[in-house]
This record gives sequence, structure tokens and C-alpha cells, in this order.
Amino acid sequence: MARFDSKRVLITGGTSGTGLAGAKRIVSEGGTVIVTGLNQRRIDDAKAALGDQGQVIASDAADPAAAATLAQVAGAAGGLDGLWLNAGYAALGRPEDADAETFDRMMAANVRGPVVQLAALSQHLNAGASVVVTSSSSTYEGGAATSLYAATKGALVAMARSWARALAPRRIRVNVIVPGPIDTNFRHFLPEEARRGFEELVIGQVPLGRAGTPEEAAAVALFLLSDDASYVTGSQYAVDGGLIMQ
Repeated sequence: MARFDSKRVLITGGTSGTGLAGAKRIVSEGGTVIVTGLNQRRIDDAKAALGDQGQVIASDAADPAAAATLAQVAGAAGGLDGLWLNAGYAALGRPEDADAETFDRMMAANVRGPVVQLAALSQHLNAGASVVVTSSSSTYEGGAATSLYAATKGALVAMARSWARALAPRRIRVNVIVPGPIDTNFRHFLPEEARRGFEELVIGQVPLGRAGTPEEAAAVALFLLSDDASYVTGSQYAVDGGLIMQ
């Protein structure tokens, strides 16, 4: 199956985890990808994995100037048929521990980043293109230590609904994936013992009884990026093993 023949997709946060799994599959299905990342080792690994069909660039979603660079890359490539706004990061903490610096840093990466990226890249989205936004099941879980992260991911859900309405006249679709516990390096910031405890707590609430794989989460994003979802916009797709039962 070659759903992405002659199509070009830009994936932010695409050098590891779910983003890289999606990039690999797009290439295997005939497409080309532009992916962004920050870690040089992962950038190098992604270049090797994607070969000639992938362009890998260093880009920080929290840097407002980075969006203009992405727009230049997209324009030089000939425009985009898909945009997956996937970059972001999480940090846990009690409500009492939140401060302005922590708030500003996470909002800059997880909310302002996608906003300015879409603004800069909109002119390079071809008619009929698809935009996918990565939220998180944390938005709906009500976790005691995830209030700020959940707020950033909830903001994306709200904005994506407005984006879907605004871009519909150009036949551009906008949808959201809501991953639950996916087996990636996303929680690498936690000490090993804390990470295991956190994952066991969350996975213990998953009806399917396990974490998902990056490939499983990417498969849903790619459905939404492809023409298979040509009549789907303004929607959310939970990829969470039933965790939030949405």
C-alpha cells in the first residue's frame, strides 16, 4: 500500500519515538518526510534510518524564530501535503511546585511552538493537506502531578478545533491524536525507579493491560494524514488502550 506516493509530510519531534515510527512508515509507503529534532545523536540516527527520502533538521519548538526556518524549508521543498505537530515535552510536579519559569518553558514548547509553526507553515500547506496535532491522555486523566502538562495538551485540543474550522475552506483537515502510555523515551526525564512506578500506575488502569508501541500510535496519525481520512476533520482519536474511554 502506497498511501503517500508523491506526498511530502513535515513532522516536528520526528527523530525518535512515535514521530520517527511515522516518518519511517511514510517513506515505506512512497512519501518523503521532513523531520525535526534537538538531540544530535537522534538526528544522525534518523538521517540514517530515513535515507534519501528524509530531510532531518535541528529545530527547537520553543524558539519562535525556528518556525520561520521551517517555513523556508517547506517552501524550498515545494510545499506540504501533511503536517504533524508532534514536538513537545513533559515534566511532572505538584501544583505547589509550579513557578513562572516552569510555566513559561512548557507553554513555549508545547503551545506557543505549534501556534507559530502552523502560522508560518500555513502558506505552504497544499490544498487538501492534512494537519495532525499530538495531544495526550493526560488532558483527561486528572493526574495529580501532571496539571501543567495536561493544560498545555488541552490547549492543543481546543486550538485544533478552531484550526479545523479556519482551514476547511482550503480543504485542509485538522485532527488530534490523544496518546496514552506509549512505550517511548518520553519519560526519560524521570529517575528509573520513579519512571517504572509511574508507568505501572498508569498501565494498571489501561483496559488492554499494556503500553502501546510507537508504531501503533503512528498508525493512527498516518491514517489521519492520509486520504483514507478525507472526510475527517476537527476530531480526536484516543490511542490509549481504553484508558480514557473517549
